[in-house]
Amino acid sequence: MKRIFVFLAVIFSVVCVTPLCVADEFDYEEFEEGDVEDADFGDYAIETNDDSNTECRMTTIKMNDGASSVAAGSFDIAGIMLGMTFDEAQMVARETGLYKNRPKDSVVYSIHKDWKYNLDYECRQRKIYVPAQLDKCIKSLARHRGVLYASELHLVRDITGETIDVYFTSNATDNVVWKIVYKNDANEEEGMDEKFENQKNKKIMAWWQNVLAKYGEPNSGNDKWASSDNAFDPLMTAYYGELELVDCGRQADDSATNIQQAMDNFAAKPYAF
Repeated sequence: MKRIFVFLAVIFSVVCVTPLCVADEFDYEEFEEGDVEDADFGDYAIETNDDSNTECRMTTIKMNDGASSVAAGSFDIAGIMLGMTFDEAQMVARETGLYKNRPKDSVVYSIHKDWKYNLDYECRQRKIYVPAQLDKCIKSLARHRGVLYASELHLVRDITGETIDVYFTSNATDNVVWKIVYKNDANEEEGMDEKFENQKNKKIMAWWQNVLAKYGEPNSGNDKWASSDNAFDPLMTAYYGELELVDCGRQADDSATNIQQAMDNFAAKPYAF
């Protein structure tokens, strides 16, 4: 997977000369049919971004009485912060040495669904209809145009079983972190005996003490650290054995940007009337 990421990084650095990495217009000659035939995506984990992030559909956050805002946007989870680039997040994980890439599909690549619809249309205009070839054409064009991007990074800590899942915006908004999800086994119970419940309660107690020591008291309910009363500002939520740090405003801006750019760059036929 590391080899694949380096390969994509080289592709993006060569093809994408602006942060948007989007061609000004579609050039039907720049991409030969053989490129589709030769494209190999067998080792890639590629998903279509469907924007179904329910945590970003909230509109307000109720602050605790007398509580002030906290700088949730500057929080880190194991050194990884909102707004970091994909390379920076990988570098932090590598330098701390606490976490490593999970064994399978540690990096997931995505194509925003509006761009996928565009490229599906363009490939079919080239008379590519066989599903397998159509899929290759879409992915190859997406990589060539810079709209295939590293959307997820999955890390594990073998000694404790902790995991960190990092989510990134597209290349249209600089491919930076907008969500970090951390999980541990604090809320897991190994059996039904009283001793297992006792052990779980102690794990949860230790977990909350560590959370409070690092981030301070929550300022919204008993479990949220909010930048403001607007849920589209950076927000961290704690659960039993889990932290979720999100910047929904950044994610919403990325989605809107992709939708607009896909609309502007749709390869419509040259109608004449």
